[in-house]
Amino acid sequence: MASPAPALIFNTEFNPQTGEAVPVVPGLVRVTAPNASVYTFTGTNSFIVGHDSVAVIDPGPDNGEHQAALERAVSGRRIEAIILSHTHRDHSASARRLADAWTVPLWFEGRHRLSRPLRRFERNPIQNSCDWDLVPDRTLGDGEVLTVGGVGISVHKTPGHCANHLALGLVGTPTLLSGDHVMGWNSTLVSVPDGSMADYLASLDKVIALEFSHYVPAHGGPIADGVNYARALKAHRDARNEQVLAAVQAGANTLGKVVSAVYPKIGVALRMAARMTVTAHVEYLEELGKITVRRGPFGARLKAE
Repeated sequence: MASPAPALIFNTEFNPQTGEAVPVVPGLVRVTAPNASVYTFTGTNSFIVGHDSVAVIDPGPDNGEHQAALERAVSGRRIEAIILSHTHRDHSASARRLADAWTVPLWFEGRHRLSRPLRRFERNPIQNSCDWDLVPDRTLGDGEVLTVGGVGISVHKTPGHCANHLALGLVGTPTLLSGDHVMGWNSTLVSVPDGSMADYLASLDKVIALEFSHYVPAHGGPIADGVNYARALKAHRDARNEQVLAAVQAGANTLGKVVSAVYPKIGVALRMAARMTVTAHVEYLEELGKITVRRGPFGARLKAE
């Protein structure tokens, strides 16, 4: 008999020490940007990786105060590259300008793209949060190993939150930079068609199977037992699928009705995020053949199979 998934417990007790260079593990320093919000928690975590020379990972918003903090953390060392976990603007807005200012290349998985084509009458709800025009100087491939400042960095494609998301492992250590794929303060937003719930769940299985156990996310604090936490996240998503299906079976035939059934106490500030999450779950259940969705100019009509 399979052991039950561990309980999912979010940790919102995190002091970001915004603008300060905070050592995480040998060869890894965190600098949190001043862009706290309901979606970014205490702000985007940028990372400096390496010893005598370094790479800057996820330089974050285009903010002069944050740039100055990154330069203090680099402390005169040679910057070999800027690396992006993905191209949502809270991670990447400053990337091209800083790459030009520092005369360094920009490395990531590839241009921002949708996880699937837009359907008729559909729009991407996070269209303006994506860096569509950003082009990598080097495209990073799954399983590739980089060496920066004496630190090995393994590249792991983890689509789901968006199509070009990467997790980055520090070779020979238990540490995985999990980006927005696994975060300890909240579950990850999956907004279709920018992201994909099917891809997200598959990528959870992928990181669980890796050799890394200590996750360091791009928002919030580190996760000591990353593997069990990722298992709990997957169980949480599976349970949400069941809740959404049960709501449709009980007669909730629109996305709004499902949101109200699944999140009865949701506040106005988070209702849009809840709707995006429910839409991703509905699409996943549709792919499994458990829900039929009839789409039109005035919204979607849902029916359980």
